[in-house]
Amino acid sequence: MATASGIVAAAGRLGRTVATAESLTAGLIASTLAEVPGASTVLQGGIVAYQLSVKQHLLGVDAELLARAGAVDPRVAAAMAEGARTALDADIGVSTTGVAGPSAHGGKPVGTVFTAISSATATATFEYHFPGDRAAIRQAACNAVLTELFGVLSRGTNGESGRL
Repeated sequence: MATASGIVAAAGRLGRTVATAESLTAGLIASTLAEVPGASTVLQGGIVAYQLSVKQHLLGVDAELLARAGAVDPRVAAAMAEGARTALDADIGVSTTGVAGPSAHGGKPVGTVFTAISSATATATFEYHFPGDRAAIRQAACNAVLTELFGVLSRGTNGESGRL
């Protein structure tokens, strides 16, 4: 499992900054990164975007997409990550959106999670179906994003650009 300290160290070596857009995790990713001494050199900030209006107005997620697909959708996750990267002037944006429960939302069952990671050159989305209660699903989503982010940064420490 990727550690927050490993992410901060790798991003620092590469001179990369990170921003978060969190719906499902409500700031858990940013908080996890901020626990690491020196995180201020890489963590630009985070936007907790629980409501559709925040996703639309602060992150630039298309209103028609939100109306048509709802908040729990891979395209919404991608737009959120891109919006965080742009709004917070970061090299990499990450996002989470999903259903933590206790009941299904928008036709999506509990445990459905979409995450995204975005750089200036590409955006990748990921779909998960996590078991457990609300806390377990939120923590699993945070861990998944940390793993995705560490993977991108690790490729950067091995001679690549540290971008997608």
